[in-house]
Parts: sequence; C-alpha cells; structure tokens
Amino acid sequence: MKTIRSQTPLRLGLAGGGTDINLYCDKYIGYVLNATISLYIHCTLIERDDNKIIFDSPDTNSYAEYESNTYLKNDGKLDIFKAVYNRIVKDFTHKPLSFSLHTYSDVPSGSGLGGSSTLVVGMIHAFVEWLNLPLGEYDIAKLAFEIEREDMGIVGGAQDQYAATFGGFNFMEFYDKKRVIVNPLRIKNWIVSELEARTVLYFTNITREAKDIEEHKKGKLGDEKSLEAMHAIKQDAISMKEALFKADFDTLAKILGSSWKSKKIISEIVSNDELERIYELAMQNGAYSGKTSGAGAGGFMFFLVDPTKKYRLIELLNKEQGYVQDFYFTKEGAKSWKL
Repeated sequence: MKTIRSQTPLRLGLAGGGTDINLYCDKYIGYVLNATISLYIHCTLIERDDNKIIFDSPDTNSYAEYESNTYLKNDGKLDIFKAVYNRIVKDFTHKPLSFSLHTYSDVPSGSGLGGSSTLVVGMIHAFVEWLNLPLGEYDIAKLAFEIEREDMGIVGGAQDQYAATFGGFNFMEFYDKKRVIVNPLRIKNWIVSELEARTVLYFTNITREAKDIEEHKKGKLGDEKSLEAMHAIKQDAISMKEALFKADFDTLAKILGSSWKSKKIISEIVSNDELERIYELAMQNGAYSGKTSGAGAGGFMFFLVDPTKKYRLIELLNKEQGYVQDFYFTKEGAKSWKL
C-alpha cells in the first residue's frame, strides 16, 4: 500500500490583495505581490483496499468515513475534501478510489494566510503524486481555483492557489477568463533576510470566515470610493515590487500603511476595535506600518519594524490575547513524495 505526503506553504499577502477577485480583474486586470512562508499545510494520503474513503482533519476535530463511490455528496463534514475527490474522479480516474486522507495546518483556520486554498492545493498534489496525473504548476493552481470558487461557490480570489503551488516571491497578473501569469521575483538573499529582520507576524487570535468578508467587499465594488481604493491597492503591488528590488524599506513601509488604509475604505468590516488597538500599540513601539494578511477582520497581522526595537515589540505583543509567530520566507512551492 502506497503512502503519499505533501507539504504546501502558506503565504503573506504583501500588496494588491483583492484585485485577484473576478469581479475586479475581469474588467481592470489585477496585480498581486505575495511570498510564501515557513508555515505549512501537511497532507498524508494512504492507499486502502477495503472500498472505504476516510477523511481526517485532527486540527479541526473533523473526521468522516464513506463507502467508496464515484461521487461523494456534501453532508457538512469536510465537504472541501469531497470536492477535491469528486473532481479527481470526474476529470481523471472515472472510477472510485479507496484511501484515507489526513491533514493538518501549522496555523488555525481562518487566519488570513490562504489556508483553505493551500489545503486544496496540498490535497491535489497528493493525488497527482499517487495517480501520476499529468498536471503542471499552472494546471494544479487552476484546478484548485475551480474546485474552491466554482464547484464549491466560495467567494474569493486566485492568488492563494497560485502562491501555494509556485512558492517564493511572486508578482502575479490576473486577467479575464481565469488567465493568470506568475512572475517569480529574484530578490537578493540579503534583501529577503533584511525583510525578515524587519517583519513581525502576529496572530490576533480572532479567526473569521474569509468568504464573508469577500462577499461584503464584492457588494462594495460598485461604489466609486471603493473602486478607487481598489485601483490604489493594485498600484501598491507595482510600487512595492520596485521598492523590494531596490531594498527601499522606507518606501515599502509607506506602501504597506497606505494599502491598509485603502483596504478599510473598500470594506469597513476588515478592521475592528481590537485590530486598531493592536496596530496603535505596534506603531508606538517600533513599527513603521502594518496590515492584516488576507481578507482582514482578524487572523494574522504583520508589521514592518525597526529591527533594534523588534524584540521589545514581540515581548509586548506576546502579552496580548494573540501571539507572535516565528517564520522565514521560503523559495519552494507545494511538494509531494511517495514513501
């Protein structure tokens, strides 16, 4: 019996997040700058011969068992696992499979690091490895996008699926008809190290459903102020990419701060009293700017800080209701291997 493992990185949305949503990029083209980090979704797929399918997600206290079939109906238990399985059977095997699939995440779900999309990419990768499916990086990312956004109808963009699949620092372009171009950035190692030295990643301990926030933002895009803010966020992705190449960290911090302001114009629910309080605390103790990663309203915040004041800020934030998370930037995307 074969055992397959996959490891898929989560990402920090640096700039341009939201412009990858169809409602925007189909009309205006979206630009996003993101980078994968050393926090992962882990999957183990174990082949079985008893005509059973087992889905196991211990970190979310979820477990489900089914008779092997060509189609698994949604029943509210790990439906995202079923959606991946159903597409694999429909598009590739055309016959039932028997296996157990075990997953866990290094961070809580709803934390703004692209977890659900990363999970889908990780599961697809495990099936690709097991069944020797002829899928390249663009194919895997596009399939993950279709499963989540179309098959399951979960509102959101496409950056997470592509970030998880490709890995590293990427400048992404989003066009109509699901066309995506991923431009890997060759940032000098010392610049990446300096960015790590200047970044504090803080988990607010507030988890939320990204799809609810994206639904709210979607409703606001007809509003002129929100649309202008969206255009500004798109420009921020271009400007931040240039600042990163030049190691212009002052400009980088300014862009991050203005992106956070624009994000709050698009939807008032992306922030709340607790996030504003933490933001002010950080700003008074060595941070130059910051924002939430992902949809907002909770999850992870990250701050660009004076490295000489970083330790003190970490101490202060660790006394709050959340915690500071260690990480480093990674160059690799999703990977899988047979045992």
